Amino acid sequence: MTTLTTTPRADDYHMPAEWAPHSQTWMVWPQRPDNWRDQGTQAQAAFTAVAKAIARFEPVTVCATAEQYVAAREQLDDPRIRVVEISSDDAWVRDTGPTFVINGKGGLRGVDWTFNAWGGLNGGLYEDWQRDDEVAQKILEIERCDRYRTEGFVLEGGSIHVDGEGTLITTEECLLNHNRNPHLSRKEIERTLADHLAIDKVIWLPHGLFNDETDGHVDNFCCFVRPGEVLLAWTDDRDNPNYERCQAAMQVLEAATDAWDRPLIVHKMPIPGPLHATEAECAGVVPLVGSQPRDPSIRLAGSYVNFLIVNGGIIAPSFDDPLDAEAEAILGRLFPQHQVVMVPGREILLGGGNIHCITQQQPAASSRTST
Repeated sequence: MTTLTTTPRADDYHMPAEWAPHSQTWMVWPQRPDNWRDQGTQAQAAFTAVAKAIARFEPVTVCATAEQYVAAREQLDDPRIRVVEISSDDAWVRDTGPTFVINGKGGLRGVDWTFNAWGGLNGGLYEDWQRDDEVAQKILEIERCDRYRTEGFVLEGGSIHVDGEGTLITTEECLLNHNRNPHLSRKEIERTLADHLAIDKVIWLPHGLFNDETDGHVDNFCCFVRPGEVLLAWTDDRDNPNYERCQAAMQVLEAATDAWDRPLIVHKMPIPGPLHATEAECAGVVPLVGSQPRDPSIRLAGSYVNFLIVNGGIIAPSFDDPLDAEAEAILGRLFPQHQVVMVPGREILLGGGNIHCITQQQPAASSRTST
């Protein structure tokens, strides 16, 4: 692995859309006791279900720490799932893993964004994130992929979605937050995204979902389903704290055009809930200094938009909610060539995210198009 001093765009590399063919999906095994209840055992069962669902469509690699390797290998008893030993601080590989870029000619490289635990010492979710900041480099070492390191530029993979044709969607709440890159202007951030993802247009939504611990990651709120079409989390309930956020996002999306000057078609995805952790679920978390508090009074940022597109499949969370069936039907209509697989997502949500957050797709290097 070589750490390059150029940029992906300068080298004719780009980030493909999530629906482009994958060679595999990456995950990280959960164990952090101040985030996952019961020493992570409940989350490990949930992650196992997600990994096995993905493995029906494409290979999966799960990174586990040395002390958890044997337990992970035993639970992930599927020949299509590889377990490798990598130390980490937590299990959100969407944010700590590399963003893979391709050149459509067989080349595959990775962008290793600087990671600061969603805000560093100014609102971050834990105080020591050094091992998480090393995850992307270690994955790229394993895959023998050359690396672009954005030293000093903080970004998490869950804060962006691309259409593979030059358009990126994100939120001001996250990327313009003073605890990420306070030294950079909006234009400077856009330039860095353009250089490292080869995008030409950024669509800025004001906010993400209410109470999202990541400061409003877009992958929990709005995503591309194909070029020119997005899926937006939605509520018509004026008493829902997400109501104004949804309205503001819709105003932006209805007025926006993509990099090819196409107006956007906006599909709506209902927001489940309200969802809250129970007293028992919170009691199972070990409180540590600097970690995110868990309390039944806190509304959870549950979202059906937090799904993963895989080769021929959609892996989406369910919440034992009356809206589960409607969410599954919407995904089926939007992805008629894919099989929709709903996997219980509550346990992952208790830790602060969902299926898209705990996965990172590795595109097939030979992919020549984004569609």
